[in-house]
Amino acid sequence: MTTLPLPRDGLRRINVLQGETRVSTEDVVLTTVLGSCIAACLYDPLMKVGGLNHFLLAEPGDGATDPKSMLRYGVYAMEVLINAMLELGAARGRLRARLYGGAAMRDGFRDIGAENARFARRFLADERIALTGEDVGGGNARRIEFRPTLGLARCRHVADTAYVAPPIARPASTGDVQFF
Repeated sequence: MTTLPLPRDGLRRINVLQGETRVSTEDVVLTTVLGSCIAACLYDPLMKVGGLNHFLLAEPGDGATDPKSMLRYGVYAMEVLINAMLELGAARGRLRARLYGGAAMRDGFRDIGAENARFARRFLADERIALTGEDVGGGNARRIEFRPTLGLARCRHVADTAYVAPPIARPASTGDVQFF
């Protein structure tokens, strides 16, 4: 976990990296950057507790058994987020969710982002957690900021900023051959 310096609004920012989950009852900002990954922001309005996770894939493939890597998978990250919130007094029946991410980052490859978004929606429906908003899909990365005690989230799309090198200027050919 990386804690960022205080910005102009005076709130402490906590960067949530891939495979991490954070919950809080303090007025902080949980922030993350997503591509095809998903972040679920959960909030209990009565207890003023919220949390955010950041998962890479919906479910582990065959043979994935390393306990440290399990939080990269939505099936585990969602359970960890819910349980951490319950430990802070949240009630499952009051939880509200927002989903972010799930972009298709590479043309011609399997759409992992769409699979992640489908998984997250299905998980929330199965757990009877209200999905109150989402910004998923598309082709751009996103920066998420979530204030867990208020349940407020902001999502900014990161424009495609790929660097394209200018063409190399080549001198006109004189027909001569040069050896090095």
